[in-house]
Amino acid sequence: MPGLHILEQTAGILRNLITNATQEDLDWQPRPDRWSISMVLAHLADVEVKGFMSRFRDIVEQDSPFLPTYDQLALFRDRNKFDGRAELNRFASLRAGTLAWLEAAPSDAAERTGRHQQLGVISFAQLLNEFAFHDLGHIRQVIELYRAHAFYPKMGVFQSYYNINP
Repeated sequence: MPGLHILEQTAGILRNLITNATQEDLDWQPRPDRWSISMVLAHLADVEVKGFMSRFRDIVEQDSPFLPTYDQLALFRDRNKFDGRAELNRFASLRAGTLAWLEAAPSDAAERTGRHQQLGVISFAQLLNEFAFHDLGHIRQVIELYRAHAFYPKMGVFQSYYNINP
């Protein structure tokens, strides 16, 4: 399945990226309306179940199911502090289950469709491609947050070479 190779690597890439990150690095938010690394990792665990697996299952198990929107901000309404490493462990465990399920999905799954609340008809294959794209975007986000907090402030005059927007 297209994109599966990205999904297989995401947890390991993230784990390698934050191995030496401090708690302060993980919790730093560039602005109050921007996520920290810990928040990104909590989101990845949350969306794994509520935004992706629920839709994959519905598309495979039902004929043209209704797929409600996923409110990615709901997770942060009651709290904004997360243990980034614990969230990464939770995400990695959930992702292992997702990968096992996707690998066992029926051969005709890619062509099956559902009706997304906002987007209309989407296919299993389109959702899988969006899943890989989503992972890569959050890997990039974690990289940007980490480099902006852990390294940029300590670069001295080299800061003039870079424009950052974490």
